Formats: sequence, structure tokens, C-alpha cells
Amino acid sequence: LARSLGYEDFYEYKVTNAEGFGKKKLFAMLDTLEQGTRELMIKARKDLAAEKGEESLQPFNMNFAMAGDVTQKLDPYFPFANAVERWGRSYYRMGIKYRGAQMNLDLLDRENKYSNGFCHWPVCAWKKPDGSFQPSQTNFTSLADPTSVGSGLTALRTLMHEAGHAAHFANIEQPSPLFSQERAPTSVAYAETQSMFLDSLVSDASWRAKYAKTADGEVIPWDILEEEIRCTHPYQVFPLRAMLSVPYFEKALYEMAEEDVTPENIQNLADEIETKIQGGLGPRPLLSVPHIISDEASCYYHGYVLAEMAVHQTREWFLSKYGFIVDNPKVGSILCEHYWHFGNSEGFLDLVNRLTGRELNGKSWTDHLSISVEEKVRKEKEDYENAIHKTKEEETDIDLQMNLRFVDGDLTISDSKSKGSFLAACKEFETYIRKRVGITASSL
Repeated sequence: LARSLGYEDFYEYKVTNAEGFGKKKLFAMLDTLEQGTRELMIKARKDLAAEKGEESLQPFNMNFAMAGDVTQKLDPYFPFANAVERWGRSYYRMGIKYRGAQMNLDLLDRENKYSNGFCHWPVCAWKKPDGSFQPSQTNFTSLADPTSVGSGLTALRTLMHEAGHAAHFANIEQPSPLFSQERAPTSVAYAETQSMFLDSLVSDASWRAKYAKTADGEVIPWDILEEEIRCTHPYQVFPLRAMLSVPYFEKALYEMAEEDVTPENIQNLADEIETKIQGGLGPRPLLSVPHIISDEASCYYHGYVLAEMAVHQTREWFLSKYGFIVDNPKVGSILCEHYWHFGNSEGFLDLVNRLTGRELNGKSWTDHLSISVEEKVRKEKEDYENAIHKTKEEETDIDLQMNLRFVDGDLTISDSKSKGSFLAACKEFETYIRKRVGITASSL
């Protein structure tokens, strides 16, 4: 199909239609990231083997070898029932608004529920010919189990991520809904940059100093955050390399001669790419990545890589200009003015360049990974302590300029319009969770 339309192969067709530039330009950018982090990956593998033994490099051992008990220690400071309220307060303090949008949240897992979190827009935001603005309607879902360890942190990341998508698409102001729909030519990298930038804050010590609290209001202590940094920072290059391996595999797959496309050759190619990019077979086999075998999701995984590059570049710009991102009231207006307003009317690379002042590249991400553990600990502790000192009394209510509905399938749990406020709707959602799972408020 792609060749009949004049494209070199299917990958060239997909990337050109989704991103507005070709495969050659894409892999020129990915190559700089791959080359810039190769030595970091080699060192990380050597360090892991030295610390945990050579057997830790086996694909079925790596995740276990890098895991500590810090997840259990973090859990009380991310109560699931408070996740929505903490997302709302964080966005409110950054000046993020939804321009009259309706957001339907279906967060809880249940039998036969579609097994993936996602966000979509049955009504797109756009500016009508008479000058009036059509607000968006957003549905998003997740598979939260409030009783499982880590569910609160997972819920927060999901909310910060998907609500980032929702904020982006709620603030597109173009003369047609076609500019604010989620399909091509809307760039995957462009859309994911917005959500990933905002969910990245959940990992910051400055964010956790303000929002990571027990149900009784106890702030997460620094020693737990330090332990997490020391456990995870030396190996953060591994997920980067795992992400990179997907587009390199798909590129090689679609460049194979048709007579060579056999199950055996595809499996061998996957192993070859994993070994080349990740230094050995990875914990997540390439052929288990669902995007590869999905028509609409194939040949777009590079979007996540480009988005992460843009996230680090955008974070660097904010930190250089303002010194902080968390609770910075300028964040919402800047993102709206430079990223969100345009929808797919302008190219992703142009938007990043316009805000950050340089073409998209992997330098900011590579620099972040290159920081020593001790320097990372020093900087994060400084940010944590500054945030603690600047903590203010919480608002009695917040206004994100949206109508928020909590649902559980066909059941409407709570509605901010009928309850009178965002926080009142959150409280009713908390009450529903306690009844649904039969546990006390302090356990959530």
C-alpha cells in the first residue's frame, strides 16, 4: 500500500503523515540520542553486574535486580482516594484551565473493562465562524485497583498524564475541529509531549514535598526519596534504550525484502536489535510491544521517544528561565500560547524550536542521565527543602474551568456542577471508593 502511494515503505508513509517529516530526518535525530547514550548504557550494565552479579543481566532477572522495597515505602504517601484532588491542586497552581470543558473520569477497574487506559474526545474544541468557542468533551479511563500497593502513585501519574492531554486539546483554538482531533496529521510526538511534560513532575522532589502526603497529611520524608534516587537513577538509561529499540526494529522490519519476511527471521531480527540497542536481550521482548502489531499504532512508537526528548528540552527551558516548574503560575499560559493553541496547524518540531530556542535534539535528556547520583541527590534535596519552606495553606476550592464527572461504567458517582465545586465532587468520589472496596479512609 505505502509503496503504491509513492513511499519508500510503510514506515516512511506513517511517519510522514503523522509527523510531517520523513524517516531519514527522524532517524537522524534518534541516531544522535542512541550514540549519545550508548556509553551510559554500557556503564550501567557493568555497574549492575558488579553490584548484583552477572546473572542480573539476564532479561528475566533485570527488573527484579533493580527493584528495591522503596515502592512499599512510597505507597502510604500516595493514597489513591486523594489522587484526583492532588492532580487538581497541582494544575490549578500552575494556571492550567480547561475553558469550559467536560471531563468524564472512569478510573476504577471492573470485570470485562477494556484493559488499557486512554483518553479521547467525542467533542473537539474549536472556534466557530461566529467567533464563539466550542469547549471540548473528554473521556478518560484507567484500571485502578485502590487495594493494590502502588495504586495511588499509578493513579496520580495517569491523571497528570491524561489530564495533560485533556488540557492540551481543551485549549486548541482554531477555525475547525479538524485541527483538534487526535488522529493524523496530529503528531504523536506533539500530543505526548504535553502529557509527558506534566506527568514528569510527579517524580520531582519539589512536587512530592507538596503533594506526596499520607491521608492524615504527613509529608513524605526525604530519606525515602533519596533511597529511590539511589536505586533508580543509575539505571534510567535502560528504559530509554528500550524505547529506542522499538523504532529501530520497525525500521529494519519494513526495510526487509518481502521474501525474507518469515516468522523465524522476524524473531531473529528482534533479538538482533535488542542486543544492539539495549546491550543484550531486554526484560520486555520487542515482539511483546502491542504497538508493533496494531495497524494504527504501528510505526509511531518513535513519537514517545521524540516526546521525551521534547519534555527534557522544555523542562530545561522552564528551569533556566524561571528556576522552577512545580506551582509556577506561568506554566499554563506559556504552554497554551506556545504549544496548545495551534493544534495540528503547525509542525511539532517548529513549536519546540519556537519555545526552547533550539531544534529538538537529545542533549537535554542525555545531560539529565549523565548527572552523577551524588549530584542528583544534592539537587533534589535542595529542591525538596525549598518546596517544604514554601508550602502554603491549601485552597478551600479550586477552579479549573471544567465540569468534572466521576463515573463507574454507566453509574455517575459525582458531578462537580451538581455538587457545586471540584473539591466537593472529589470528596464524594472518595466516599464511593471506601464503600466500593470496603476499606477505611486511612487505608486509601
